[in-house]
Amino acid sequence: MSYHCCDTLRRDLVAAFNEKGGAPPINGIDYLEVLDHDAPAGSPPQKTLLVHLLLNAPALTRDNIQITGGARIRDIPVSWVAPASNPPASVVDPERSYFTGLPDAARILLVRTGSNGDHSLYTLTLVGSVQGGNNAPPAGFDPRLCTVDFSFKVECASPFDCQPSVVCPPPVETSPQISYLVKDYPSFRTLILDRIAQLSPQWMATNAADAGITLAELLAYVGDYLSYEQDAIATEAYLDTARKRVSLRRHAVLVDYRVSDGCNARAWVQVRVNGDAVPLARTGTRFYTRVPGLPPVLTAGSHELQLADESGAQVFEPMTDATLYTAHNAIGFYCWSDARCCLPAGTMSATLAGHLPDLQAGDVLVFQEVLGPDTGEPADADPGHRCAVRLTAVSAADGSGNPLVDPLPSGDGSLNQITEIRWQAEDALPFPICLSSVTDAAHGAAPLANVSIALGNIVLADHGRSIEGEDLGIVPEPTLVLAQAGSDRCTPVTPAMLPPRYSPALANAPLTQAAPLAVDVDPVTKVWRLQAGLPASAAMTWSAHDARPAIALDESLGAEHVAWNPEPDLLESSSQATDFVVEIEYDGSATLRFGDDTNGRRPSSGSWFTAGYRVGNGSVGNVGAASLFHVLAADARITCVVNPLPASGGEDPESADQIRRRAPEAYRTQERCVTAADYEARAGMYPGVQRAAATFRWTGSWYTVFITVDPVGGGAPSPSLLSGLAAYLESYRMAGYDLQLQAPVYVSLELGLLVCVDPDYFRSDVEAALIDALGARQLPDGRRGLFDPDNFSFGQTVYLSPIYAAARSVPGVGSVRVTTFQRQGIDDGQYLARGEMTLGRLEIARLDNEPNFPENGVLTLEMCGGK
Repeated sequence: MSYHCCDTLRRDLVAAFNEKGGAPPINGIDYLEVLDHDAPAGSPPQKTLLVHLLLNAPALTRDNIQITGGARIRDIPVSWVAPASNPPASVVDPERSYFTGLPDAARILLVRTGSNGDHSLYTLTLVGSVQGGNNAPPAGFDPRLCTVDFSFKVECASPFDCQPSVVCPPPVETSPQISYLVKDYPSFRTLILDRIAQLSPQWMATNAADAGITLAELLAYVGDYLSYEQDAIATEAYLDTARKRVSLRRHAVLVDYRVSDGCNARAWVQVRVNGDAVPLARTGTRFYTRVPGLPPVLTAGSHELQLADESGAQVFEPMTDATLYTAHNAIGFYCWSDARCCLPAGTMSATLAGHLPDLQAGDVLVFQEVLGPDTGEPADADPGHRCAVRLTAVSAADGSGNPLVDPLPSGDGSLNQITEIRWQAEDALPFPICLSSVTDAAHGAAPLANVSIALGNIVLADHGRSIEGEDLGIVPEPTLVLAQAGSDRCTPVTPAMLPPRYSPALANAPLTQAAPLAVDVDPVTKVWRLQAGLPASAAMTWSAHDARPAIALDESLGAEHVAWNPEPDLLESSSQATDFVVEIEYDGSATLRFGDDTNGRRPSSGSWFTAGYRVGNGSVGNVGAASLFHVLAADARITCVVNPLPASGGEDPESADQIRRRAPEAYRTQERCVTAADYEARAGMYPGVQRAAATFRWTGSWYTVFITVDPVGGGAPSPSLLSGLAAYLESYRMAGYDLQLQAPVYVSLELGLLVCVDPDYFRSDVEAALIDALGARQLPDGRRGLFDPDNFSFGQTVYLSPIYAAARSVPGVGSVRVTTFQRQGIDDGQYLARGEMTLGRLEIARLDNEPNFPENGVLTLEMCGGK
């Protein structure tokens, strides 16, 4: 009988039986060794078998040894058999001494074969007589311990385990003849009925009410849906055919393209109060767009608040904390007793009327035109004449602590108190702001003050409503077991439970996607403020691709709480990172995806998740000016809110067509600079750089790339521009190349014109107009002079024809002739004769015509005629 057992216990039981005594002992084979590498001198390798027995070796002969098996070499002959303690006389030293010196030599049976075998398996069996055909074990031997399998090549090098594996494969079943092209309900029904007819020919039911037909149709129905699910999965497997936005997002990640889920909008909001030092908390405060019939101030838990939430009104929340004052609700400008005043474009300072000691650097003001300059009517005020500035300096008192005043007394003899303010260059006025005017004749030609005012108590708010503590449920316990492919019946593997699927969905949509805001947080009061030095314009400038989901999760397992944070993907998350991914569908619904203990941690079964997040996203948040009307706040001294400027920055998520179009091409964008043209193109993309020129030079040990920078606005590039550009180019620089940034080489020009003025024009007026037309600055009407720095760049040839055209376009110019056209300080008439001046590759033409800096180019006008 041949069988296989995982646990071989008989050898130990026989040994224990022999130790008890009192009965005839039972001998048997313990194990077998093939003498190969350790064979002493004179002993043939792989021809001596050391058969270890449980008891002393009896007197056996060659007739008691049977060796079977083998593939190429079979019928191995036996030369002699003897106990190791008493080898045959033909065995001499050192082989004899080796055998007799073996441990327990009396229990070792030596078997010398006539040849060695091949690499296959052999079996040695102790029998009664090979010649007599007696296959029973010799007297005193156990019938199960008289056989042993071995290999003559056991000591030959092999990368495999020498222990043979016994596999009991399951029976091979024949596959039924089934068409795998079946995909729909009728085909599945026909297939099932045909199969039943094949297995049970006696079943002849055809009635639709028959239970068998009903079951067959039910299975066909289920098969139809499973087939549809297979097709749907196959459809989602490719970027061109996928229909779910989550599938498109995952495909895009594979080509390193991050899909945009949109971004929420931001707005500057004025919060009006009727008290001083009124705190406005960042949390718990909401601003609602106008809902007809509701009061400006909403109370927590009120019916009005419920109506506002159910009305579909857009909700904004402050991004920072603030302290509000009544005096900052509306602040007038101080014109120093002058009339018809304005703040020109580019202004970075102003004087406010009144003593404002609570106005601080870092506060934001919104300048707003509130009256029509020509009519004095609020309805005629230009809504486009509004802008936000962030103050960098506020002076409300002199060195002695007294309020600043105008030393010129007013009409009643009192001194007017004033406050001086300044703001950053990034917030310089983009247009003139009218402070006072005189109405037109139709409205009485009356003086008009406070045409524009400054609005204080400004806070930055963004679109979205906070939802706290939403229950996401408990992570379920595992119920399924993974099949263990590497196990067998003798080496069972502990079943591994299949981790449960836990992908909770948020109850509200759309989830807010907010770009990060630079803030300073007080370590004691935990008050949030805009980061020091951040201009108002920067707070309203960001990229939608920088937006992140406004959500945080809390996992609680007993008394332990763990915070989870959103990430765009889990590819760079460690196995213990508490990160998760928010996946957004077309309808705005959000599903959370967690890690697998390889990329990101897997939530623990039995733990309870709660979510805090915000709802509100996309272009719907780009509400117009004065759209915000209602406020929910803790302090009753807050009376109303308004957004003087429209909200901006809200962007909808990328559509399926946009993802399919952009993702395959995004990774093709060159992310390194190799040639000089690469460096020039990449440097030209940096904000503030009009153009750049690159030059490779060998500097002794390596190449250095010298990048000459032409900044927007001309002149020498600022240190901040150079440092920022160097950091920007660092990630594109090739290894082994240094970067060196330098200013361009400016070529100052000397230009002389002889101008004949028409008789109806004043020479001085025409001369001033010519200086503006050929100047290097922007004109009040928005036009730029011919020699504006941004009109010329590296190596650009200067032609006389544009100079003639610009001069002739000035009203009052009858004729013009260029008398001088040369590099400054070099008397050379060749350029005038040719009508053009060619410049070097790194040279830029300059003609500033600035009396304080004559070395930057000079324009000479000789006027004749006119008045």
